[in-house]
This record gives sequence, structure tokens and C-alpha cells, in this order.
Amino acid sequence: MHRIDNLQYAKWSEKIFRQMREGNVDAVHATICYHENFRETVANIEQWNRWFEQFPELIFHGKTGDDVRLARESKRTAIFFGFQNPSPIEDDIGLVEICHTLGARFMQLTYNNQSLLATGCYEAEDTGLTRMGKQVVREMNRVGLVVDMSHSAERSTLDTIEYSERPIAITHANPAFWHPALRNKSNEVLKALGESGGMLGFSIYPHHLNNGSNCTLQDFCDMIARAADLMGAQNIGIGTDLCQDQPDSVVEWMRVGRWSKEIDYGEGSKDNAGFPTMPDWFCDNRDFDNIEQGLKNAGLSQSNVVGVMGENWLRFYDENFGPLGGVRENR
Repeated sequence: MHRIDNLQYAKWSEKIFRQMREGNVDAVHATICYHENFRETVANIEQWNRWFEQFPELIFHGKTGDDVRLARESKRTAIFFGFQNPSPIEDDIGLVEICHTLGARFMQLTYNNQSLLATGCYEAEDTGLTRMGKQVVREMNRVGLVVDMSHSAERSTLDTIEYSERPIAITHANPAFWHPALRNKSNEVLKALGESGGMLGFSIYPHHLNNGSNCTLQDFCDMIARAADLMGAQNIGIGTDLCQDQPDSVVEWMRVGRWSKEIDYGEGSKDNAGFPTMPDWFCDNRDFDNIEQGLKNAGLSQSNVVGVMGENWLRFYDENFGPLGGVRENR
């Protein structure tokens, strides 16, 4: 069984890389951009290259599904690059292919706000996929850069599922039926995602959990079982949104970037100014065994547990990280 976490944004260090190995995590989709432009994103890739050089026995740059298999065989963790904002492509569609060439495999079309491509989940009006958005989605489809709609609004997400020639991903969010956070997704979105062959990664970020930091493992895994019934057990996985060891000041960068002079507290008040405490059953990469056992306790079959813990993401990687070809018809 392969173990994949399809979203983390930690303050990366040797300690965390070693914890990934202790937790038998074969692959991590790592956020390498929130609001950075292209050149700043390249600088972040340069930093990752230094880590790959420093810790070759622990991590390496993943680009294909086979790299997950190599990671398991060599007892390392494959790191897959992703963007939580389309800012690295600026207003230049040609940078989509360049970013894929540099190793990016996921890109969100929005991060909470309206972008040049689509509408974020914090906006009052959702105008859907824009003209540039349609062009960029097709280009992402062509090169194998996966469309991620984790922070996007309802209409924009549904538009993109419909328009994309390849399945999209929602790498880190939960069902709104369980907890009504702005970023959690409606039943309509989840059904459309499942019907199109897309993937949902369940988040353990407390603002998106029922009862927040006090969410129980049982409740979380029962929710996953319900979601499996709604959208298909083959279309779900884990995307913890683990922000381990990040200082609270990083929340300001995540939410505000350079677009505002004011602090944006997101879903709530000043009480949400910093990072919330993680649930006691998942504090870092060593705790994936707890999720696996919780899924079994929630009644999922062994094959479905294996799928959620990583095999579903691995299949998705195999099918979607390369150039367009042999994909489903656009509906």
C-alpha cells in the first residue's frame, strides 16, 4: 500500500523529512507558492533543490506516479510541487508549460479571491470560469498540470469540472454537509467531481473540521465513509493541509499576500488570526496510522482504506501528470 498526503505547507526541515519517513509517507504534494510571481516561485524551487541535495536519503523531487513507487522501494518521500494560486503564471499562458517543466503538478485557479481565471470562495459574487480561465484550463490539460479548485467558489468549481477535458482535483477540503466552512464543498460539487473522475483530498486543518481542533477521529472517518457513498470510494484521498511548525505570521501571508493593507481573518474573527491547534490524533506525519485505523473502524473495506490512504491518488497521478491523451470526453 502506498501512502500519499496530497497537501502540506509545513516549515520544511530535516526533522519533518525524517517524520515523513517514520510515518511511511511515500509522497507529499507540497505547496511551494501562495502569492509569489514567477521569479519568486523559481527561487522557492531553488530552495527545494538545495533540500533535495542535502537530504537525498530522505526526499527527492517527484514528477510521475512511478516516482511514488520508487519512493516506497527506496524508503524515501517523493515531493510533488503545487501552487495555491495562479500567480506564478502571471498573465502569460506560456508560463503554464514552463511551470510544468519545472516540476509543478497542481495549480489552484484561485486562492479565496477573484483571480484572472476564476472566483474564490470568499467573494460575494461568483462569475465562474473567465475567458482566460478557459484557455488556461485547456493548456493545463494539454501539458499535465492538474487543476485544483480547493479555494474556489461554487459556480467556478462546477464550470471547471464541466469545461476541463481531464479530471480536476480538490486537494484539501471537506464536505459542507459535515461542516459549513466557506471552503468546504457542496453535495452538488462532490457528485460532479466524482462523476467526472476527479479527486477530493480530506483536510485536517481545524477551521474546516466539525468541532474544530476538538474533532474526533471517529467523526472525521465517519464523514469520509459518507463522502465515499456520495461520490465514490475511488475518488477520495487525504490532503491534510498540515502547516507544521509554521509561525502564526505565515497566516497573514497566506490570506493577505500583497493585495491588501488590512488583515483578512478569513472565516471568522481575530480569534482565527493564527494557526489553530491540530486534533490530538493528527499532529504530524507520524500519525497516519491513526487515520488508517480510524477508517477501518468506520467500516470501510480494506480495499477502500488502501485507496483513501494513497492508491487513489497514485492512480490519479499516473493518469494526469503527463501530456494530454487517452482522457475522458468533455461532457
